[in-house]
This record gives sequence, structure tokens and C-alpha cells, in this order.
Amino acid sequence: MSREKITQLRRWVTPFENTDVRASIRQLINTISPFILFWFLAYQALNVSVWLTVGLSVIAAGFVVRIFIIFHDCTHGSFFKNKKANEIVGTITGILTLFTFEKWKREHSIHHASSGNLDKRGVGDIWIMTIEEFVKASRWERLKYRMYRNPFIMFGLGPLYLVLISSRLNRKDAHKKERNNTYLINISIIIIYSLLIWAIGWQAFLIIQGTTMFTAGALGIWLFYIQHTFEDSYFEAEGNWDYVKAAVEGSSYYRLPKVLQWITGNIGFHHVHHLNPRVPNYNLEKAHKAVPPLQQATTINLKSSLKSLRYKLYDAKNKTFVTFGDIKELLDETKVKTNV
Repeated sequence: MSREKITQLRRWVTPFENTDVRASIRQLINTISPFILFWFLAYQALNVSVWLTVGLSVIAAGFVVRIFIIFHDCTHGSFFKNKKANEIVGTITGILTLFTFEKWKREHSIHHASSGNLDKRGVGDIWIMTIEEFVKASRWERLKYRMYRNPFIMFGLGPLYLVLISSRLNRKDAHKKERNNTYLINISIIIIYSLLIWAIGWQAFLIIQGTTMFTAGALGIWLFYIQHTFEDSYFEAEGNWDYVKAAVEGSSYYRLPKVLQWITGNIGFHHVHHLNPRVPNYNLEKAHKAVPPLQQATTINLKSSLKSLRYKLYDAKNKTFVTFGDIKELLDETKVKTNV
């Protein structure tokens, strides 16, 4: 893609940056209100069936995902025009989703600035090793990576690690504003959760909130994983890396049924988001439809996205993801050479 086409593509998307305050407020209302309603209904359903409570909690989890998309937009400063409004709403939605606003804002900005760059991995992204790195790695490092990429660990233990550990701690080099935001959100969570446990009991709270947040966390990780892990995803070394190519070729268009598209806040149009993070979520589909080159992004659906669970390593030479089974012979050859 020529520099001229890159400039033109960005120019075409720029008009969709315009934030609609009414649309943002409407989204807050139609997202947070149903979440509270389904949470309340889940509690009331305990008098009928615990399984009905679990089912309603899963629905509530869908709205937590949608709340997270609002949080996500606030970290990009795209949900409101006013910076302070983004910070306030971002902090409130951070409390609801159990993520720290300032910390996630910084880490996610690094992700956007380095997505698809093989020389700048490690912050705000999924751990990806190349074939060469995996072959050269120690047995312990390979085991850690295999465990990390195991779906039961990534989507099972992953949500627990994110909300209970990673999001509760400050980075060592965090600035004062970031540290204070983490403290504020953590203290707010403790107070709110303590009041809820006092009001309804720890068992009811654990069933409802535990199911809700675990399900939302697993769905969130899946969305993030699938939007960058597909067979011909874009990865390049620093010298050849290009921001626009990384956005359009390294982020998928996850075509979902309309209900799921709505509940996930249009984040399936991930290629548009990575091209221009200033576009609010409710304008992503509009930009995709209005700019023909964006429609050439890799498109996946619910069925085809499941194939990505097999992809474990990146083949930097052939520009594609591969499975562990695909490199079995290479590993065997390496073992023989090592023994010799």
C-alpha cells in the first residue's frame, strides 16, 4: 500500500471521529440500566432456581462486555469530546468491569502503537511466539507457552488473573495519576462489593457476580484473541512494519449476528478501530460500509473463528499462524541435533 493510499484511507475515516453526545448518553442508558436489571432479576430468581439465576447472570455478562466497550472508548478519548467526561465515565465503567482506567489506557495505547510488530511484543497483547523462538526456547519456556495458549487456561484462568491480580496492581513505573486511579477503583470495588455481600449474603453474591464477571472476562479475552489471531494475520519486523497495514491486515472483521454485534459494541469492526481509535464504537460500522478498502479486511464469522483456537505459533517466514503439530518434525530434528 502506497503512502498516498495510506493517507487517503485515513482521510476517509476521519469524518467518523465525530462524537455524538446524545448517542453516547443513550448508549450509557441502554447498557448500564439492563445490566442492573438483569443482576437484580438474577438475585430474585434464586427463590425459583439457581440455574435460572446463572442464566440471567450470563445475560448480565453480555452487558458487562458492552460496558467494557464504553470503558474502552473512554481510554481512547472517543466516547465524549470532553477529556474529563471520558475520565469520569471511564473510571465508573472501570469499577463496573473491574479494570483500572489509567493503567489500561496506557497499556492499550502501547498495543495500538505496536500491534503486529514482532520486535515490540509484550504489552497489552496476547503472548505470541514465532516458530524460531519456540524451537530455540528452553523446555520450561515451551511448557509455559503451551499452558498459556491452552484454551482452558487462557479463557478459564485468564479472566480470574485479569480481574483479581493484574488489574488490581500498579505497574512499577506508574505515574501518580495512574496509581491514584488504581487505588480509587480498587477501594470503590471493595466498598460496593462489601455492601452487596452485607445486603444479599456472600453465597448469592458469589453465584451472581462470580458467574457474571467470569463469563464477561472469558468473552472479552475471546474477542481480543480472535481479532488478531487468524491464519493470515499481519506481523512484521520493525523495519518493515506499517501502522495502516497492521490495522487493516492484522485486525479482523468479526461478522457477528446483529444481537451479538450490538452486545459487543461493534468491536467486530476491529480493523476500523485499529486504523483510527478515535472513532467511537457506534460509528465503526458506518466507517466500514462507507470506505470500500476497509471491506477487504479478513472476514471471519462464529464458525470460522473457532479454527483460530488451533493457531499457536507464528511462521514469520511464510506469514501465517501454525499449530504445534505443524512443527513436530522440526522439534524432533532439533532434539536429535541437541543429543548429538
